[in-house]
Amino acid sequence: MYETSLLPWFKAHLLPDAEAFGFVILTPSPALAPHSSLVHMFDTVRRDLGSRDSRFTGKIDGTGAWTLDIDATLDALRKSMETEQPVALLGTAFSFVHLLDHVSARPLRLTLPAGSRVMETGGYKGRSRKLPRAELHALITHYLGIPPSHIVCEYGMSELSSQAYDCVAGRHPLRFHASTLQPLFRFPPWARARVVSPETGGEVAEGETGLIQVCDLANVRSVMVIQTEDLAVRRGAGFELIGRAELAEPRGCSLMNV
Repeated sequence: MYETSLLPWFKAHLLPDAEAFGFVILTPSPALAPHSSLVHMFDTVRRDLGSRDSRFTGKIDGTGAWTLDIDATLDALRKSMETEQPVALLGTAFSFVHLLDHVSARPLRLTLPAGSRVMETGGYKGRSRKLPRAELHALITHYLGIPPSHIVCEYGMSELSSQAYDCVAGRHPLRFHASTLQPLFRFPPWARARVVSPETGGEVAEGETGLIQVCDLANVRSVMVIQTEDLAVRRGAGFELIGRAELAEPRGCSLMNV
């Protein structure tokens, strides 16, 4: 059920123009992180939607922290440029920071083939310096040659079977609030996000800030409604993501040591 929920919504947002794609996945492989829901997600899309040369280029250091095999990542990106085959980079925000810090220090500037794209799932978990989303995306465009129209953000968690995205690759901007120009995230039709007051538990008014609560009908034989500690602004059928509430515990499978 998880994979049935994952694949069509991922394809609609990341691969609206292709049946298969080459993925460079900036996380450890399933062999290195067998209990990570994010790694399982990426392995599922690699298996069903990825070309034969798709690969994981993340690794785990001696402390159990996720890091990046820079040489393997650059090798994959250079092969994409040599063959003129577009590539999709999938990873956490901190993985992109690791890559961009290395490239900028050289300095290197890569121009990936037209149609290349990025899926960035936010959250730094203390694994790198923290950048505002706009600054991170500007660096991706500057050093990797991927335009803003092809940078897609994902919001998900291990407790959910469904994910929210902020735009469709190549059709950006698609869901922006008219006054703030911030991207709006939406879940698929079988999941609903509410922005609720931490004091009352009731849904906040349009334009107000609260905590994200998700009802996911794909969570068969699991908890159907998840109350998060993530802040968002209610925007119609979508939401404008702010980030973790102050003093909230860091969460994420990239923090797991096994």
